[in-house]
Amino acid sequence: MTHESVHTAGTGDERAPGEGRRLSTREAADLLGVKPETVYAYVSRGQLTSRRTPGGRGSTFDAAEVEGLARRTGRREPPPAATGGLVFRTGLTLIEPDRYYFRGVDATELARRYGFEEVAEWIWTGELRPGVRFDAAPESLEAARRTAAALPRHSSSTDRLRAAVAAAAVADPLRFDLSAQGVLNSARSLIPTLVGALPAVGDTDVEGGSLAARLWPKLSARPAGPGSLAVLDTALALLADHDLAASTLAARVAASTHAHPYAVVSAGLGVLEGPLHGAASGLAHRMLTEVVDRGGAAPVVADHLRAGRRVPGLGHRLYTGEDPRAGVLFALLEEVPRAAPALSAARDVIATTARHTPLHANVDLALAVLSVSEGMPAEAGETIFAVSRTAGWIAHAMEEYAERPLRMRPSGQYDGPRPPQPLPAPGAATAREPDPAK
Repeated sequence: MTHESVHTAGTGDERAPGEGRRLSTREAADLLGVKPETVYAYVSRGQLTSRRTPGGRGSTFDAAEVEGLARRTGRREPPPAATGGLVFRTGLTLIEPDRYYFRGVDATELARRYGFEEVAEWIWTGELRPGVRFDAAPESLEAARRTAAALPRHSSSTDRLRAAVAAAAVADPLRFDLSAQGVLNSARSLIPTLVGALPAVGDTDVEGGSLAARLWPKLSARPAGPGSLAVLDTALALLADHDLAASTLAARVAASTHAHPYAVVSAGLGVLEGPLHGAASGLAHRMLTEVVDRGGAAPVVADHLRAGRRVPGLGHRLYTGEDPRAGVLFALLEEVPRAAPALSAARDVIATTARHTPLHANVDLALAVLSVSEGMPAEAGETIFAVSRTAGWIAHAMEEYAERPLRMRPSGQYDGPRPPQPLPAPGAATAREPDPAK
């Protein structure tokens, strides 16, 4: 979908013989009670269809379709879930027990056929742009590189990504442009900026080509074979979004305040670093390395169970069987000869654990096979996750910008000392009163 300027609208009533009445962008916005920019957000989510007016000046919309949407969106937020949790209307990702979809299209099929940048464009706009490449703005890239390079040597890749986002934001005077086109321009520059700000692991670096090709030397000192690079590109495409994961929720909260896209990505990165989210692949990497070194999964799995730890890389609460993302990556890794030992170790982990509990592989285990087999550090999976999921955070931000601002304001349930309390003496600790209701 092309986001035309909202200031260019046709007459709105131009239609073919026998066709229903059509509305201009302004007329559709007035009927829906939203800004013109929001009309195009509805188009990007698949809730409206648009048609270019003759000469390409603006778009028109089917009046009956707009009226139907107006009836459905009389209340902007959906009602609370039966469980009491937050529910967000989104047209980006649908997750089912055995598969997931980007804008209604099987995400695994998209990732098999198209590269990361093409999948990102599909998620953002609902338009497929074969061969699209993202390029960093020179000023932002230089600022991000200098800032990331100034961090201590022990800094992680996620540390450098967070610093790079902050530096790129300062270098972009247009970061506060929250129009759809403005956000897209920022996103297409920010993602390659993040990759470019990371130091190369070996002596070589790549400036051009696909984003996967540019990311590879930041993860491994080994040259990337065609099969290995395809695995990385597919992993980036598969991980681009996964509904409202914890980091995505944080990104939407930031967007609800109309924070600019760089701040939205910073919010997502802060949550992603948790060991139960993006960093989970590092745990799987270390476990898989140990399995390869010890020649079998049994002693390693036994150590985890004896210590009361879950076996990394297994189980996903949204899928009843194998994580579909893992299945795609395992199939590609079978075509990479040097991945054979790590892939065999992963299957040994799955089979050994199945004797205790029937858990299936998730995407963290597949990322671990890639990172172990290609000599990447344990944090490589987290880096891949962060770069890829930036696309999803941006997509969710674009949806949230079209909603009522500051709509996420839960109320706290106070359970502290009952007022009035006397003023505390210096150095005195607050004593909690027993709650008779507990």
